[in-house]
Amino acid sequence: MKKTFNIEYKDTISMENLLLAWQEFQNGKKKREDVLEFQKNLMSNLIFLHTDLKTKIYTHSEYKAFNVSDPKPRNIHKASVRDRVLHHAIHRILYPYFNNTFISDSYSCRLGKGTLKSADRFRKFAYKVSKNNTKTCWVLKCDIRKFFASVDHKVLKNILSDYIYDTDILCLLGQVVDSFNTKNKIEVGLPLGNLTSQLMVNIYMNKFDQWMKHRMKIKYYIRYTDDFVIFSQDKDYLWELVPKIADFLEEELKLTLHPNKIFIKTIASGMDFLGWVNFSDHRILRTTTKRKMFRKIKESGSKIEMVQSYLGLLSHGNSNKLNNEVMKYSH
Repeated sequence: MKKTFNIEYKDTISMENLLLAWQEFQNGKKKREDVLEFQKNLMSNLIFLHTDLKTKIYTHSEYKAFNVSDPKPRNIHKASVRDRVLHHAIHRILYPYFNNTFISDSYSCRLGKGTLKSADRFRKFAYKVSKNNTKTCWVLKCDIRKFFASVDHKVLKNILSDYIYDTDILCLLGQVVDSFNTKNKIEVGLPLGNLTSQLMVNIYMNKFDQWMKHRMKIKYYIRYTDDFVIFSQDKDYLWELVPKIADFLEEELKLTLHPNKIFIKTIASGMDFLGWVNFSDHRILRTTTKRKMFRKIKESGSKIEMVQSYLGLLSHGNSNKLNNEVMKYSH
């Protein structure tokens, strides 16, 4: 039986929550022009937002689109400061409730999780399945084609309504979800960059996670956004899982496995997952991640903070030679 949450609209749109959301939002953004402009009349802007929400006349504004390379090209859509404050207000209320429904091995955009924790879990599962490297451990790795651009709004809103009864909250969430559409598609897609998008995709994929764990009884499974891995001693079993996974994603979530990104390899041969190539007893940084690292260090003018940050990252892998190369930039 699903949990239901007693989340109230008045708590989400309260001045107290909007003020706390503003404080969270402005961290690291205080010098940006649009943030400074909003801050000039901060209380008036928050009162207007609160009033529009209270009287149900709030509408989400248009997004500004721009491209980044990180390292592959991505199309980012940026909401107005006013809308992003609301996104933080929504996230503050919804996250604690939904986070408790997520499986422990979902690692993206969650407090106390992240890529390094998932890499450590990867190593732990590899040891368990391989019986401390005495058996062959196979790993199935998949990801979803155009994930954020493929999230179906109706499916997402139906999932939200399974957990939330307050119609005013559902209406507001629906407006945020429907504020963006993938090019040439109606009611499909979430914008990269929205804080609410990060939470919404976890809520969306939680349906898949629960199916994997409870219906398919898969014990050794890790997901990070749309990348996921499954461990087994049986290669044929993993191949048999692929069409079942593809069917569930298509039928229940209207998502498609990326056909060119389905891999089954032994842990001994190395599996690329979340920036690291993982082996049975060590992990090394992926080549593209190395290139990105050196590019960012050079672009920063070898700032000591940037160098120290990457040295910290490298400390979680087996990269003595690479560590020495990065150290050269600290002098």
